[in-house]
Order: sequence, then structure tokens, then C-alpha cells
Amino acid sequence: MSGSDRRALGKKMFDEVYGGVVPLPKNADEAEFLKLLLDQSFGEVWARDVLSIRDRRMMVIGVLAALGEQSPFVIQMKTALLKGEMSEEQIKEIPVFLSHYVGFPRASKLFVAMVEAGIAV
Repeated sequence: MSGSDRRALGKKMFDEVYGGVVPLPKNADEAEFLKLLLDQSFGEVWARDVLSIRDRRMMVIGVLAALGEQSPFVIQMKTALLKGEMSEEQIKEIPVFLSHYVGFPRASKLFVAMVEAGIAV
């Protein structure tokens, strides 16, 4: 696949993964970091057809929870709800389940971030 084809696929996958919750930056074709993100993460990894976007999102959610990364965690939750990949009930279950794997302090921070974002109660 040519570089321009990979970039186009990366942009398409970015939009498909984030569904408008996170807009593609206007300088995506100029900033080296964004070009790398689009070409590799989205044009190659997210575009693979072995796992669904939902499956990949679930793995990302687990990693973000383990790292205690609140903002991207909330973005993934919002996108999963918006795209119908998960129900609100399933979203509410995430901190319950992950608290046993990432610890209650991290799961509590993620739960609070979800509540503040209006995602779960």
C-alpha cells in the first residue's frame, strides 16, 4: 500500500473509531506525530480485519484503566456509547470489573471521571 493510501485509510479509520467525538486535527498531514499516528496506528493496526473496533476499544479501555489515564478513558466510553458498541449498563460495569485488576484507587478515579462526564452513575 502506498503512503498516501495508508494515510487515507488512517484518516478513515480514525473517523470510524472516534465517530466525531475526537475530531481529526486540521494539521494532520503536517505534524510528524499525527502522520505517524494516522499511518501506523490507524492505517495499519486499527485497520486490520481480525478484531472489531469494539474488541480493540475494549482492550484500549483496559490499558487506559491500568495506566490510570482518565481523559482518554472517558473519550473511549463516550465513543462506545455514541456508536452503540456498548450500553450504559455495560459501561457502568467496567470500573466494577477492572477494580479487581487495576486496583480500587485507579478504578475509583475512572468512575469519578465517568460520572463527571455524565456517562455513569
